Amino acid sequence: MSHCRVTLEVDLDLLAKNFQAILSRVAPAEVMAVIKANAYGLGVNEVASVLKKNGASYFAVADVNEAIEIHHHGLPVQILGNLLSEEIEDAVRYDLICPLNDFQTAAAINREAAKQNKIIRGALTIDTGMGRIGMLGNEAFEEIVKIKSELKNIEFFGIYSHFSTSWKINDDYTHQQIKLLKALVDQLSQVNIAMPHVYIAASGGIANYPEAFSHPFNLVRAGINMYGCCDSWELDSVVELKGKLISVREMPAGSYVGYNKLFRLHKNSRLGTIAAGYADGIPLSLSNRGYVLVNGAFCPIVGRISMDYTTILLDNAPAAKVGDEVVFFGRQQNTELSIRQWAEAKTTHLHDILCAIGPRVKRVYKNQEQ
Repeated sequence: MSHCRVTLEVDLDLLAKNFQAILSRVAPAEVMAVIKANAYGLGVNEVASVLKKNGASYFAVADVNEAIEIHHHGLPVQILGNLLSEEIEDAVRYDLICPLNDFQTAAAINREAAKQNKIIRGALTIDTGMGRIGMLGNEAFEEIVKIKSELKNIEFFGIYSHFSTSWKINDDYTHQQIKLLKALVDQLSQVNIAMPHVYIAASGGIANYPEAFSHPFNLVRAGINMYGCCDSWELDSVVELKGKLISVREMPAGSYVGYNKLFRLHKNSRLGTIAAGYADGIPLSLSNRGYVLVNGAFCPIVGRISMDYTTILLDNAPAAKVGDEVVFFGRQQNTELSIRQWAEAKTTHLHDILCAIGPRVKRVYKNQEQ
């Protein structure tokens, strides 16, 4: 029998609703659903099934292993970023959309494609200002022409880049990135190199830059926004993280709580201990400063969060008892504790919160078709 102390609940109906809202916002552009890192920790196969059913045109992941895991869903899969040399054989075998970061990598992909007697689609990766990988936007033209003229087992899926600061509204740097990629596409069209797909917008771009899904841009990458976790566009949160009280005790004034004596009770208090800690993804930085929901009330985290346990004050939930539900983020009764509040308390972003949720946390899917 399987027992579960902590659950991450994923509402698949809300996921579908969010994805439909994204499709409507960017139409007629297509949507590539980014489901890397186990769909940001939510469970890649369950998420992929919903997204395919609701109109995703493509999937995108970070590496070949992730792509192979979702290959059976039947949508084309792009590897974002770059390929290691040892990944190229399988990338070609599984007909993945391969990133083309430079001529050397493209040539290696081309050789493997010729060996397997295949034509492989490639996506030209352009660095317009992220500073991470790809051809520099103002130097890419000649390299792309060379790839096109010399590598006959590669056909272009498209050309893409990635925003650095698209979470900012009306940001000059983001506008410059858009301008640079458009100029490169125009330059390539003048020598009859057409790009079936041109894309730069991810979640922030979808929220804040409509020009990033207007001509010539005809594809976007949806990621964290699918889960209702987007700083600048309100969509329904599809996730709730829940645990249980494993202990409730009356403690005398003067008692210390947790490792390193980081918190001391100033009065006789009722403490609750939750069967979840940083191994489950509860941020250590919420020690002495975060909150959870118990019986619909905010209860402060006290002391240092440990690997398996988190302790809270129950002054606001005097009727709490062992076994009661604890909401780390989500709704309880008429009160909500959002994942965004967690991110702000941790001084991080929403991706970090979701991706840090540990493997022993059980993923539970609401409204899942049988």
